[in-house]
Amino acid sequence: MSALTARRWALDLAATAALLAVPIIGFAPTFDSPVYLVAAVGGALLGLAVAAVGAWRRFGVLLMAALTIGVYFVFGAALALPHTAILGVIPSIDTLAQLGAGVVTSWKALLTTVAPVAASDGHLLVPYLMSLIAGVSTASLALRARPPAWALIPAAAFLAAQIALGTAQPAAPLVQGLVFAIVAIAWLAVRQAWQPARAAISIGEEGEPASSGVATRRLVAGAVVLAVAASAGVATSALAAANEPRYVLRDVVIPPFDIRQYPSPLQSFRAYVRDFPDEPLFSATGLPEDARIRLATMDAYDGTVLNVADDSGAGSSSAFSPVRGNMSPEATGTPVTIHVEVDALDTVWLPDAGQMTSVAFEGDRAEDLRRSAYYNDATGTAVVTAGVQRGVAYTFDALLPATPSDEQLADADFAPVRMPDQDDVPTEFAEIASDMVADANTPIEQARALQQSLSQDGFFSHGLEGQVLSRAGHGAERLTTLLGGQQMIGDDEQYAVAMALLAGQLGMPARVVMGFYPDEDQAGPVFTATGDTLHAWVEIAFDGFGWVPFDPTPPEDQVPNDQTTKPRADPKPQVLQPPPPEQQPVDLPPTVPDERGSEDEENTIASLIGFILLIILIVLLVVALLLAPFVVIGGLKRARRRQRLSADRSADRISGGWDELLDRSSDYGTPVRPGGTRTEDAVVVGTAFAAPQVSTLARRADADVFGPRDPSPEEVEEFWREVDGIVGDMRQRAGFWRRLRALLDVRSLLAGTRFALPERRRGRAPRSDADAAPEPVDADAADADADGAATDGARS
Repeated sequence: MSALTARRWALDLAATAALLAVPIIGFAPTFDSPVYLVAAVGGALLGLAVAAVGAWRRFGVLLMAALTIGVYFVFGAALALPHTAILGVIPSIDTLAQLGAGVVTSWKALLTTVAPVAASDGHLLVPYLMSLIAGVSTASLALRARPPAWALIPAAAFLAAQIALGTAQPAAPLVQGLVFAIVAIAWLAVRQAWQPARAAISIGEEGEPASSGVATRRLVAGAVVLAVAASAGVATSALAAANEPRYVLRDVVIPPFDIRQYPSPLQSFRAYVRDFPDEPLFSATGLPEDARIRLATMDAYDGTVLNVADDSGAGSSSAFSPVRGNMSPEATGTPVTIHVEVDALDTVWLPDAGQMTSVAFEGDRAEDLRRSAYYNDATGTAVVTAGVQRGVAYTFDALLPATPSDEQLADADFAPVRMPDQDDVPTEFAEIASDMVADANTPIEQARALQQSLSQDGFFSHGLEGQVLSRAGHGAERLTTLLGGQQMIGDDEQYAVAMALLAGQLGMPARVVMGFYPDEDQAGPVFTATGDTLHAWVEIAFDGFGWVPFDPTPPEDQVPNDQTTKPRADPKPQVLQPPPPEQQPVDLPPTVPDERGSEDEENTIASLIGFILLIILIVLLVVALLLAPFVVIGGLKRARRRQRLSADRSADRISGGWDELLDRSSDYGTPVRPGGTRTEDAVVVGTAFAAPQVSTLARRADADVFGPRDPSPEEVEEFWREVDGIVGDMRQRAGFWRRLRALLDVRSLLAGTRFALPERRRGRAPRSDADAAPEPVDADAADADADGAATDGARS
């Protein structure tokens, strides 16, 4: 390998690495840590190595494909799946299986996981595979293809794919596009400058090397084109970066999970209590003392039922996303690991505790359960659409936040949490809440006042056989009866919802949690959940402390009887809300889903249209970027032609026509040695393009420029017509790629002094009288010299 070839290879590989670095860095918002760089950068370097070996040994396409596949499987364990490899490096059977299946499944797994995704979930396969393929294809084309600009196609495809697989909040799209354009144009400009210069064939100077300034001029031309293209790229990107939503594949491939299609779990509260008082629903091993198992969190009330909010935005109780390995990234607390085995529980809600960070299912259904599991970081609740039923077992890691004391909350305000609107809350609840907190001053005192007013003044009853009558439900009429009657009688369902609604009337961010926790006498390493341990409580958010639990339900032994039953000290008049019309519940279910379905369909269509428009915009920008050099260079050459045609003197227009012929022949690969006469230049051009008429045209140019009179406009027009005819023949003789290179050739532009100072060529007339020698000469002698020069030109 020659020194020149080695230098060119180093340039091509360095440029390829820089081009691949742009989309690799663009993956940053998709992953939760820079660990993905190990897989992405490693895949890119392996791709460069494979391409270099293939170019050196001149491997064919099939052999290159086989080599790439082998590298993918050999190094995939260490770079993409270290947690499945032996010692983190050696591929295991599981590693090879995941590498094989990941070629097809890893894309969907990445798109259906909420970003930023965890590297431990196998998502590193995507950047590893994309970087490897892009590295092999881009570097192979850069090293082998002529012209090397073909290498920009796979590099641009890698960038477009990274954008499509990324997030709606990109890292720096303007910087990405600008850096990619600058690297591409600078690389091609340097490659153009490094092309071996063709030695000009001139009479009497055969074999003389090309001018040493050719390479420098090429570099200057490349810098000029680069500056113009970069400026255009910045302007275009600024116009394209409007404040419009960015659509990516993850927004349209799979619609977001809608928890509202399932009924509120609080509606089943009394059924669990009645049907499973002692039967195990599930068992939890590793639950710390005083910890609680959370089943569901609800914060939206419609006058009939308390449910999750209808808003799926970030922080909403309905914002569920697929489970992943880095859930609850901002949570703090005591780390715990809890193992759960499900018995009689039959629901979609997955029992958990604290803030879950990861979950691993067990058994034959493990994969189906994992794929259908969703988690809400804001509320700490999980669901499994495949069903949480008998036989399901799983282990989850979580962070249990510490519960602050009232002393710690003495100076704390309520957290500025956006809560959903509560509809059809009884109007008298605001007055009842105000009376309950009349003597409280601080936020924690107000929350405790609500809790104690309900737990101390109320009575407990599930309304089961042998208990005081207590109706189930938590609609507006039922809660009005609870708070406005002579006695407050109910269970967790009524008291928790009542306190949450009262707190909401006072501006407190409150929600209801349904879950399990052991009684005081149920100590042990294994907690067995039954209907008797099912509870509902209230959580209120305090600034700096998070959600704090409150238990407004009276103790279970605080029941009404003949001795304890007594009227309330200040009973509120019982104001019953009129029950909703019977036909309303019948009409509501079909109407709401239909509207939501239509709205979801419109949103999906709008998202798809937006994504298609985004792809079209990207394609147009790429096309505009690729065409920018042609437009800029072509515009400069057209301006040069117009300047030559509009010269003041007819002789200068003739001289400009000859310069145009030489410049165009130089564009088509026949550079003319600077300083030659027209006759010498005509030999070079005529030999290169088999055009003997060039010599005749050269003699005519000498006669018109140095003759005793200026040529007429008709003669100038005829001269340019012959020049255009010869240039047209050059174009027809050249192939497609030669014509394309001629459009981008800037060497004739660098020699701009041809048309600005035409006298630099031997035998050329000055462009204007001001350029003539300043010393006076004899007029007769000047005429004699001119006649002699014309005669010599005619002999030539």
